[in-house]
Amino acid sequence: MARVKGGLMANKRRKNILERAKGFRHGRSTKVAQAHEALLHAGKYAFNHRKDKKTDFRQLWIVRLNAAIRENGLKSYSTFINLLKTKEIGLNRKVLSEIAANDPELFARVLKKIG
Repeated sequence: MARVKGGLMANKRRKNILERAKGFRHGRSTKVAQAHEALLHAGKYAFNHRKDKKTDFRQLWIVRLNAAIRENGLKSYSTFINLLKTKEIGLNRKVLSEIAANDPELFARVLKKIG
């Protein structure tokens, strides 16, 4: 059987790696080995931070809610959440924080309803 040199696929593989590393700084955008390693790290960070993003947004919503709650005279965030659960109001933190940020009058009405 004849020998196959594989240059076509090797070039395609290298070209693909460098295309995916476009925009990286220094040798990581021009040297295949550095680009490959940078892509491996980038993928790892992207995976981890997709998970972290959920925590970050939840923390943001809680901070916004706490500020709006204290402006409207309630003591703390935890008492507000407890009141929501006892009154069986099904609004989540994301929706409540959007209401608090964009429509303070509506948020004040929600607070009056719970207590």
